[in-house]
Amino acid sequence: MIEIFHVAHVVLAGVWLGGLVFTTTVVSPAFGAMKWSEAERVAVRSALGKRYARVGGVNLVLLALFAVLDGALGGFGAAFYAEYMLLFLVFGLAAAHGALFGRRLTELAKAEREAGSKEEGGTFAERRRSLQRLSLRVSYLNLLASTAVLVLAIVAQAG
Repeated sequence: MIEIFHVAHVVLAGVWLGGLVFTTTVVSPAFGAMKWSEAERVAVRSALGKRYARVGGVNLVLLALFAVLDGALGGFGAAFYAEYMLLFLVFGLAAAHGALFGRRLTELAKAEREAGSKEEGGTFAERRRSLQRLSLRVSYLNLLASTAVLVLAIVAQAG
């Protein structure tokens, strides 16, 4: 029975990481290659992000649940505690990414589109690009932390 919880724990960590890798290395670059205006690109990213947040959020909650169950049934150890700390970080990064970056990028793209002058639009565009660079860094940090979560999920029972 313990093995079932451990396998589910590892599979959920892998699914979470796989989704992040796919969106960061495939979806985001594909949007950059589209011949859309920046406002259209941001709108599509926002719609995709909202949809992904629902699916990814359920995956992340299940991952946390099975990580705790795996630890409770198999005996908590240092690897589990390190994983739990990283899961808190991943939850925070995912929440910040969706709530803060996604919403703010959408607002800036809208302001850019509706700007009264080219200069004003340029100011909004620069703020949007700056926030996009920060968002990408947060995505890479989330990838790094999520990779560590998967590794710890795999080795947690071995230790």
